[in-house]
Amino acid sequence: MDSSFLIGFYNQRDAHHQESHRLMDEFLAGKWGKGLLLEYVFLEVMTVLLARRDLAAAAQVGLILLEAKELEFVPCSDFFSETRDAFTAQSHTKLSFTDAAISYVAQKRADGLVLSFDEEFRKVPGVRMVQRRKRKGVS
Repeated sequence: MDSSFLIGFYNQRDAHHQESHRLMDEFLAGKWGKGLLLEYVFLEVMTVLLARRDLAAAAQVGLILLEAKELEFVPCSDFFSETRDAFTAQSHTKLSFTDAAISYVAQKRADGLVLSFDEEFRKVPGVRMVQRRKRKGVS
C-alpha cells in the first residue's frame, strides 16, 4: 500500500478520499489478499497526517494500521518501535516521524547531538543542537 492511498482514506479533506473508501472496501473484502505496510509508508502517513490533521489523529491511525489483521508490517529499520514510542509520547513538540527517529538515534548514538535548522529539536530533552553563528552583515 502506498501512502497516498492511506492518507486519502484517513484524511476526509483529501482529493482521493471517496475513491480510497471504495478501494478500501474492496481490500477489506479480500479482493487482493493481505496488504503489505512498509515502514517507510507508515513514516510518510504519520508525517502527513501530523501536518494536515494533528498528533492525536496521526497516532490513532498509526495504531489502527499496526494492529490491522489485514496488513503485514514490513520493517525497514532497526529503530522503528522506539521511534514510534517517541513520536506518540511527545507532548510539547510537533516532531515528524522522521524527526522523532533522528531524536531517538541521536540520543542513543551521538550524545544527543542533532545538526538541523529545525528549532523543534531544541524542545526535546536530551537533544542538543549546534549553535548557529550569525552570518557577517546579518543582524
